[in-house]
Amino acid sequence: MRGTRIEIRPGALRHNASRATALAQGAQVFAMVKANGYGHGLVLAADAMAGEVDGFGVAVLEEARVLREHGVSAPILVAEGFFDRDELEQARALSLEVVVHSAWQVALLLEHPGPLRIWLKLNTGMNRLGLRPDMALEAAQQLIAAGMTPVGVMTHFACADDAEDGRTESQLRQAVQVADALGLPLSTANSAALIRYPHARAQRVRPGIMLYGSSPFDWQSAAQLALRGSHRFTARLIAINQIQPGDTVGYGATWTAERPGRIGVVAAGYGDGYPRHAPSGTPVAVNGQPTVLVGRVSMDMLTIDLTGIQADIGDEVELWGDAVDVDKVARACGTISYELFCQITGRPECVIV
Repeated sequence: MRGTRIEIRPGALRHNASRATALAQGAQVFAMVKANGYGHGLVLAADAMAGEVDGFGVAVLEEARVLREHGVSAPILVAEGFFDRDELEQARALSLEVVVHSAWQVALLLEHPGPLRIWLKLNTGMNRLGLRPDMALEAAQQLIAAGMTPVGVMTHFACADDAEDGRTESQLRQAVQVADALGLPLSTANSAALIRYPHARAQRVRPGIMLYGSSPFDWQSAAQLALRGSHRFTARLIAINQIQPGDTVGYGATWTAERPGRIGVVAAGYGDGYPRHAPSGTPVAVNGQPTVLVGRVSMDMLTIDLTGIQADIGDEVELWGDAVDVDKVARACGTISYELFCQITGRPECVIV
């Protein structure tokens, strides 16, 4: 009865996966479904995109196990690889592909050799996970000598989504050099690079956020990229208050009315996953009519400006989805849509539409 809900749209996921496959132009497409399918549901996302993509990417082995137990037989890449011998053996038993990004993983493999599909990860400037190119070449030779020839080389771009990107070409050159030296397939492109840098598609691409109907770019909307929204967050008006000039709203009295008006109280807050740090002016919509957040977000409620808007108790408020671009909400909050999707709690009703 509270009316706070998340709508998940498998059809949009399928459409966006098909769009990624078209852009890949023959390269393998591994759909990233880590972090519970970017908040959409791990199994739901995989089921929705099955048949449109060549495989799936997860962050950790537990996510891969869930997919295998669900019956997913497609290739699965584990982006953080294994963390100990037990996970190494599980990866073999589950027929997973693993990313090897650190010297300690190479050492563990050499101590416990056996069949495994290994993707060597390069650190080409991200300085997060990955082996330096010279170390990667050495590691590859050690693995080959032990009978564990890697099946591919990969890296991760730091700035492919930046308007003033000056790093991607250098990272790509380094990765190509290593892949060519080893005669192995290459995987570099995330969503941004898949769309923006056709020459970076190589043999395998790893789209993420575009699959969930969000643009990787500040200057181009999801609609302009022919993507469909797969996640809609709505709630209901539970109170409407009249205010006068000088009245304040919410904790900390951070917003002050400059004219008479109406304030709507919405049954959603950071306890539902709406960002507490969303500032006054963040876009929302009431019955499709655009308006803005006012005052500080509470655990269970937030407040919006209803001045000049026809609205009644029980009316729907869209926090993001069709009328409200999730990327605009994210920018207002100083974050990205990934975080908004992933931080939704279990309290809103989840509806598959």
